[in-house]
Amino acid sequence: MAMRFGTRASDSPWVDTVWTCTSEHVTRMTSVATASWGLVFWQQNGQAYAAVTGPETRTGVAPVPEGASFVGVEFALGTSLRVAPTPTLVDGGLALPDVTRRTFRLDGLRFQTPGADDAEALVSRLVRAGALVRDPFVTELCRGHRPAVSGRTVERRFRAATGLTRGAVRQIERVRRAATLLAGGTEVADVVAGLGYYDEPHLARALRRYVGRSARHLRAGTGGAIGLDLAQPATS
Repeated sequence: MAMRFGTRASDSPWVDTVWTCTSEHVTRMTSVATASWGLVFWQQNGQAYAAVTGPETRTGVAPVPEGASFVGVEFALGTSLRVAPTPTLVDGGLALPDVTRRTFRLDGLRFQTPGADDAEALVSRLVRAGALVRDPFVTELCRGHRPAVSGRTVERRFRAATGLTRGAVRQIERVRRAATLLAGGTEVADVVAGLGYYDEPHLARALRRYVGRSARHLRAGTGGAIGLDLAQPATS
């Protein structure tokens, strides 16, 4: 029973990562919290599907189409679909209609379904069509720019664009790094110190809430299928 992931970074400022996955004898998985929304395309038994996925604020159990192959695009913070603002997608998502093996429909337009190597070409077409937009304020904030406005204004703009607070994003991104480090064999104490957790119980609570795995399970590679590429490099 396995889910085989491949994840790569992107040189597009609109994209966080591009991923692929195949499910082998898997019918459900543990989902992992994520701060990003995404587009996912998959095929199963010759039938094509597509969906928009939203940011997830907690772990859960999700069904997996057995024997399916997936291509997914996770978008950078501050980006949004014109027809589905990111705050409306938090802990949810939507299935896209009228999907074929070659194309899908979004925002009233038809686009070519991407493979893993041409995801950025799709994103460029979405941008040119006006289907994909972003808040420059949040983009600059994520690049380290500190705007000359109050902290309350920063938080309000950030949440309006992403659906999450900055604190929630930091917690989710940190615990995902922690899970990857633990799966790669890093000692629990080193993860606690390297990522700024108060102590091991603090890390354990975060893993339970956002990842659905204990440090022991992550280090042993047990617990069943999980919606996270634990083989990708991670640094503390």
